[in-house]
Amino acid sequence: MNSLILKKKLDTTSNFSVIDIFEKAARKAGKILISDFGKIENFQIHSKEIGDFVTSVDIKVEKILLDTLQQFYPNASYITEESDEIKGEEETIIIDPIDGTSNFIHGIPFVGIVIGRVFKGEITDGVIFNPILDEFYWATKGGGAWCNDKKINVSKLDKIENCLIGNSIPHAKRGYQNYLIEIDNIAKKCSGLRSTGAAAIDLALVASGKTDAFWQRNLKIWDISSGVLLVREAGGKVTQPSGDEWTIEKSDILVSNNFIHNQFLEELNSK
Repeated sequence: MNSLILKKKLDTTSNFSVIDIFEKAARKAGKILISDFGKIENFQIHSKEIGDFVTSVDIKVEKILLDTLQQFYPNASYITEESDEIKGEEETIIIDPIDGTSNFIHGIPFVGIVIGRVFKGEITDGVIFNPILDEFYWATKGGGAWCNDKKINVSKLDKIENCLIGNSIPHAKRGYQNYLIEIDNIAKKCSGLRSTGAAAIDLALVASGKTDAFWQRNLKIWDISSGVLLVREAGGKVTQPSGDEWTIEKSDILVSNNFIHNQFLEELNSK
C-alpha cells in the first residue's frame, strides 16, 4: 500500500484493517533502521551470549512499535523479543523489532521488522517489513499472501533435486543432535542451500517462491509467527521437522511449497 494513501486513510477514518495498523507501525520504525543501517558507530551493541546481539536500535525500534500499536490495541497482550511480556486480554501482538540483528550490525540487508497477531492460539495477521530493501510482506488469514501490492505464491517445483532450500547453521550453543547429518542429508539431494541469517526473511522467501523449503530448530515465536501465516496463505505447508503438526508452542519448524514436503521429510530424517 502506498504510504501516502495509508497515512491519509489512518488520519481520516477509523475503518482500517489490522494490516494497515501494523504497516503504520512498521514503516514508522523502519525509518530508524534506514537511518542507522551501515553506521555501526552510531549505536551501542550488547551481547546476550555468543552470536546473540541486541543494539540500541533494537530497543528504539521496539519502543516505537509498542507506542504505536498500543494506541490501537491498548488492552492486548504483547510478546516482544527485548522486553518482558505485557499481560492483557486474549488477543496477543507479537513483535520482533529487528530479526537479523547480526546482519544489521554488519551491514547485510537481510533484516525484518516482524509484527504478528495471535487470537485463541491462531495466527490471524502478520507482517514482515524489510525497510532496507523496501519489501513489505503481509498476510491475513483467508486473504492470501502479499509483498507490497503484489500477491505471492509458493513455487511449483515438485522434485527436491531442483529446489533451493533455506536453513540456518546453528552457532554458539544452538547446535542440536544430528544437525550436521540433517544438513548433509538435504545438501546432497537439493540444488543448493541458502541462509539469510533471519528466519522471518527465510520464511518470506519460501512464501514468495524464491526458495522451496526451509527448516530450523530452536526458534522463538517472534521469529516465525508472521512467516508461518505468509507461507500458509501462499499455498505452502507448515509442520515440525518430524512431520508432526506445528503449533505456536513449537520451536522447530519445516515449511515448504507443499509439493516436496513429503520428499523433504523422508530425506531430512533418513539415517
